[in-house]
Amino acid sequence: MKTSLTRISAQLRLVLAASVAATSVVATPALAQDDADAKSVEKIAVVGTRAAPRSIGDSAVPIDIISEEEFVNQGSTDMVSMMQTVVPSFNVNDQPINDASTLVRPANLRGMASDHTLVLVNGKRRHRSAVITFLGGGLSDGAQGPDISTIPAAALKQVEVLRDGAAAQYGSDAIAGVVNFVLKDSAEGGIFEARYGSYYEGDGDMMQLSGNIGLPLGDDGFANFTGEYRTANPTSRSVQRDDAAALIAAGNTAVADPAQIWGSPEIKDDLKLFANLGMDLSDDSRLYLFGNYAEREVEGGFYYRNPHTRGGVADGGTDEDGTPLLLVGDLDGVGTGVECPLVRITDGNVLDDADYGLIADNSTAVGANCFAFNEMFPGGFTPRFGGTVEDMSLVFGTSGELGNEIGYDVSLNFGQNSVDFAISNTINPSLGPDTPTSFKPGMYTQTEKSLDIDLTKPIDMGLSEPVYLAGGFQYRHETYESEAGDPASFAIGPLASQGFGIGSNGFPGLSTRSAGEASRHNIALYLDAEAYLTDDLLLTAAVRYEDFSDFGDTTKGKISLRYQATDAIAFRGAFSTGFKAPTIGQSNVRNVTTAFGTDGRLIDRATLPPTDPISVQKGGTQLTPEESESMSVGMVAEFDNGLFLTVDYYNIEVTDRISTTSGISLTEEDIEALLAQGVEDASSFSEVSFFTNDFDTTTEGVDIVANYSFDMYGGETKLALAYNWTSTTVDDASDNISAERIHMLEDNLPAIRYSLTANHTNGDWRILGRMNYAGSIYEDHLDSGLPIDNVSAEFTFDMEVGYHFTDDLQLVVGAKNLFDERPDRNVMWDNEIAGSKYPTTSPIGINGGFYYVRGIYTF
Repeated sequence: MKTSLTRISAQLRLVLAASVAATSVVATPALAQDDADAKSVEKIAVVGTRAAPRSIGDSAVPIDIISEEEFVNQGSTDMVSMMQTVVPSFNVNDQPINDASTLVRPANLRGMASDHTLVLVNGKRRHRSAVITFLGGGLSDGAQGPDISTIPAAALKQVEVLRDGAAAQYGSDAIAGVVNFVLKDSAEGGIFEARYGSYYEGDGDMMQLSGNIGLPLGDDGFANFTGEYRTANPTSRSVQRDDAAALIAAGNTAVADPAQIWGSPEIKDDLKLFANLGMDLSDDSRLYLFGNYAEREVEGGFYYRNPHTRGGVADGGTDEDGTPLLLVGDLDGVGTGVECPLVRITDGNVLDDADYGLIADNSTAVGANCFAFNEMFPGGFTPRFGGTVEDMSLVFGTSGELGNEIGYDVSLNFGQNSVDFAISNTINPSLGPDTPTSFKPGMYTQTEKSLDIDLTKPIDMGLSEPVYLAGGFQYRHETYESEAGDPASFAIGPLASQGFGIGSNGFPGLSTRSAGEASRHNIALYLDAEAYLTDDLLLTAAVRYEDFSDFGDTTKGKISLRYQATDAIAFRGAFSTGFKAPTIGQSNVRNVTTAFGTDGRLIDRATLPPTDPISVQKGGTQLTPEESESMSVGMVAEFDNGLFLTVDYYNIEVTDRISTTSGISLTEEDIEALLAQGVEDASSFSEVSFFTNDFDTTTEGVDIVANYSFDMYGGETKLALAYNWTSTTVDDASDNISAERIHMLEDNLPAIRYSLTANHTNGDWRILGRMNYAGSIYEDHLDSGLPIDNVSAEFTFDMEVGYHFTDDLQLVVGAKNLFDERPDRNVMWDNEIAGSKYPTTSPIGINGGFYYVRGIYTF
C-alpha cells in the first residue's frame, strides 16, 4: 500500500495552502501585528549541539520544542499519547491484547522501531525498559526501548525532539532521532491539577492528581518536585466470538458475553515521582541531581480458551471415527487403578453429554479419578494478564568552567526498570485439579550505570565566531536479569505426560533453569566541532568510537551545515552514519507468549536466545549491531510577520535490522531434540522465535512545521501546523521474515499524519481546537495472516475551553476525538476469529471519543 505521488502532492498542497492562508491573515489590516518580535518567545534547545544552546531556527538539523503549555492542553494523560498528539512523526498504537506490550506501549518516531529513538532526561541518557516487545505489530517486534510513560508531564519545562540521526553525537539508538525531556528548575511557585475523564461509551473512567512545587535550595539553588497519581478503568470494544456464541446457543450458560474483551487495560495504580535539584557552588561551578521513582500496576484481557478445543487443556484429539474427544486426565495414572472413559464431543455442548456426566460426578470412583477442566471452567476461561512496572533513576553531577574557558560536565547515572508479571483466571493444566488460578510468572530487570565526562572549549580562529570543540568519554554497564516465577507457574505436573500443557496457560512462568543474569559494558569516545565559516554558513561535524564487550567496536560520524540565504530563509542539511547495538535483553531473554497461528488457533510461541541450540538449528546466530546511513535536507523560514516555517526531507537506510523472526513451526524431531537438551517443557511449544539481524530497510519522509501568532477579537491566537509523510521499504529480508510481516513493516503506520492547532486566549478565557489526520494503514489482524488491506484514513478533532476564575484557579473542559470517530468496523475477522470490533492497530485507536474536566491551581 504505497502512497502515490499524486496523493502525497495533494496532501502537501493542502498543508501549504493552510500556511498561505495563515500568511494571508497576517496581511489583513484588522489583524495586523505591529510588534511580532515582542510577542514571540525564542525557543532554545540544548539537544543537538555541544556548543552554546541555539534557537530552533538557528539549528543545522530539525528540532521541535514542545512547551509545557502544549503538553497540558490536551486530553491525553500518558506521555506516549501526549507525544503523538504534538509530534506527527511520532506514532503509538493501542495494545489491547499483546502480552508485555500492554504494560509498556512501543512508540515509533519517523517510521522506525521504538528502540531507534534515544531518550534523554536533562541531556542524560535514559535507561531502557525491562519490557521487550515480543508482539509489536510488526515494526516494533522485539524492540526494547525506554518507558517514557514513567515521566509525568507536570515535571516538564519543555521537550526537545531532534528529528535527525545522532548516533555520532549521543551513541547507540539515535537512528531516528533524540527526545530530550527537560525538567522544571524553578525555585518557587507550583501547580496542582485534578483531572477526570471518561469515554463517550461510559467506560474507561480516568482520575488523575498531579502537582509540582519549586523550593529554594540555599541562596543559589532550587529543589523542584513533582508527583502524579492516576487510575483508569478498562474499556471494551468487542463482539461475541462465533465459537462462544455457538456454545451459548447449545445451552452452555457459563460462557461470558463477550468471552474476550478488546480494549484499554485497567490501570490500577500509576504513581510517578520526580525530583530535580541544582545549586551554584561558585561563580564557575554547579552541582545537580535529579531522579525518579515510578510504579504502575496494569491488568488487561487475553485470548479466550474454548472448553472444547483449547490445546493442552480441552482438546483430546479424535477417536478412530474422527469424533473429537475431550482431554481427560487420569489422576491415578494411565493403566493404573480406575480407567477413564472416552468423552466424545458429539454436539455443541459437552456438558450435557452422558460420557462427560460420568467423569463430572465426583461421588463415583470414575468421577473422583477422572478429571477435565470443564469441571473448573465449564464455559472455558479468559486469562487476565498484567503486572507491575517499577522504574527508578538517579543522576548526580557537576558542571562549570575551568581556566582557559574549558567547560566541563561530569556525571554518574543509575537507572533501573523492572516488570513483575502476573496472570490470573488461568491454570497450569499439567497440575490438574490442584492447579492455582493465579500466578506470578517471573520478573525481568534492566539496570544501567554510566559515567560521563564532557569537555568543551571555544577556540578563536579568526572566524566570525569561535570554533566550539567538544569531546568526552562515557563508560556504561548494563545488566539484564531474569527471575524465575512462582513454582506453580512453570511446574511440570503429573498430567503433562497425558497431553496437558505445562506452565501458567497464556504466559508460562520463567523456570529456575532459564533464570539468570547477563551483563556487558562499553566505552565511548567522541569529538565534535561547530564553526561559523562565514556569518551565514554554520558547519558542524562529529565522530564517535564505541567498544562493546560482547560484540566489538564501531566508529560513526556526522556532518551538517546551515546556510542563511536571506534575512528570512535558511537552508540546512546533514549526513550521518549510525548504529544500534543489540540490547543485552535481546541477546539473552527467554519467553513464551500465546499468539494466533495462521490456522486461527492459539499457539504457544517460545522466544529463545539466538545462540540457543534450537535457534541455531533454525538459523540463529549471535547478534551484531544495526548500521544506518541518514541524510536530511531542509529549509527554515522566519518572516517579519511572525510566521515560522520549516520543511525537511529525510532518508534513513538501515541494514542488519534486529527483530524477532516470524514464528517458526517446531517438528516432532525438533521437540525431541529440545527434550534431549533438557528443555522439559518443549512439548508445550508450537513455534519458536528468536532475535536476528534479518532485514534491511529504507525509510524516507517529509516533515513540515509552521507556527504563527496574531491578535484577533481582542485576544491572541496561536496557530500551529505539523505534517509528516513517511514511507518505508523493506529492501532485503531472509526467509525468517514472512510476507505478512514485511507488509506490516512497510504499511502498518499511516503514511501521512498532520495536525492543525489553534489556541485563542482572551482575558480569562482560552479556547483550543485541533484537527488531526491519520492516513490509511494495512493490518495483519492478530499477526495471523488475516489481512485488512485498507484500515480507513480518519480525521479527528479535539477541543477544550478554559476559564480563569481567579489568576490562580482555572477550570478546563474538553474532548479528545470530539465527534467520536472510529476506524472502519472489522467486518472480515471480527466474530469469526477473536471478537475484535475494530482493527486493533488503527492509528486513531479503538475507544472513540473521550471527554474530560480539569481543575488547575497555580501558586
